[in-house]
Amino acid sequence: MKPLNVIGQLTGLAFAVSLLSTAAFAQDINVAVAGPMTGGESAFGRQMKNGADQAVADLNAAGGVLGKKLALQVGDDSCDPKQARSIAEKLASSKVPFVAGHFCSSSSIPASEAYADGNVLQITPASTNPLFTERKLANVLRVCGRDDQQGLVAADYIARNFKGKNVAILNDKTTYGKGLADETKKALNKAGFTEKMFESYTKGDKDFNSIVSRLKRENIDLVYVGGYHQEAGLILRQMRDQGLKTVLMAGDAMNDKEFASITGPAAEGTLFTFGPDPRNKPTAKAIVEKFKAKNIDPEGYTLYTYAAFQVWSQAVAKAGTTDTKKVMDVIKAGEWDTVLGKMAFDAKGDIKAIDYVVYKWDAKGNYAEISNKGT
Repeated sequence: MKPLNVIGQLTGLAFAVSLLSTAAFAQDINVAVAGPMTGGESAFGRQMKNGADQAVADLNAAGGVLGKKLALQVGDDSCDPKQARSIAEKLASSKVPFVAGHFCSSSSIPASEAYADGNVLQITPASTNPLFTERKLANVLRVCGRDDQQGLVAADYIARNFKGKNVAILNDKTTYGKGLADETKKALNKAGFTEKMFESYTKGDKDFNSIVSRLKRENIDLVYVGGYHQEAGLILRQMRDQGLKTVLMAGDAMNDKEFASITGPAAEGTLFTFGPDPRNKPTAKAIVEKFKAKNIDPEGYTLYTYAAFQVWSQAVAKAGTTDTKKVMDVIKAGEWDTVLGKMAFDAKGDIKAIDYVVYKWDAKGNYAEISNKGT
């Protein structure tokens, strides 16, 4: 055989292998997780990515979805609405049928419109602003609760345990923070409790001494913060620096141990609302052990993200297609086994069973459920 022919045959073989590899890759189903992989809320983006990585690995190990492997794409929105919309448009244009995301409500809401235009099913594991599911979009679900639900729990706790005390409500002006503060205020006022102070700040602020000084003048016993853990941690530190023993309470965006790394021992006594710890659910035991074997603590929204993939993959298997409308019809008509337990959805895309509880941080950087047992 002449050398030229050998080279030609080898080149042809390499080209054929390349085609086979491309064909095999093309048969994968591309799915995505999108959230703040960088920026101030990156701790939560890490939680989401951990949950997505493990879910995709487990689904692929079990044979994939519709006989195909899943390939995970990761979108970083830094909790910026414009960036979230841009990422959503790119994922939609690449024909991704499913996205677990986003984290911040201010990202999930604009992104959902791009996903709707591109026929992408979006399940957020973390966005709690009611507006996300109130716009009658046919492509959105969430596996977490809503601010008008956790606001009720926070207000009930405050009204019973701080009766006759001075309470302040702060918010960071974001879709999430302002929405949660408003819902908590509304529930408190309905219960006959009037806050002494209602103030806002800007997400990303570092200096809260003027607000803290006012808290001191008003003799505030508890300050409720509608916002994220970075600013809440700084508010707490600056309160302690000025000698205030005021209790700080916030929502589910406090559920990462990075909060304690900001505050140190000052975290002790801080309260926040979140669902019953999914790590303690019998349905999550095997998955939690997998995470622990990798030295990953599946805290916060890790298992919520895992559950989002479970709901979608089970519905796709039942529908026999990844088409968003058909899959969504199946999801809303059924009940799904997840690490969070049985899960069903209403017509809007909200979960039917809602349960928020109150947690308290200790001086060692750990938190535990206290529910409504008192302060």
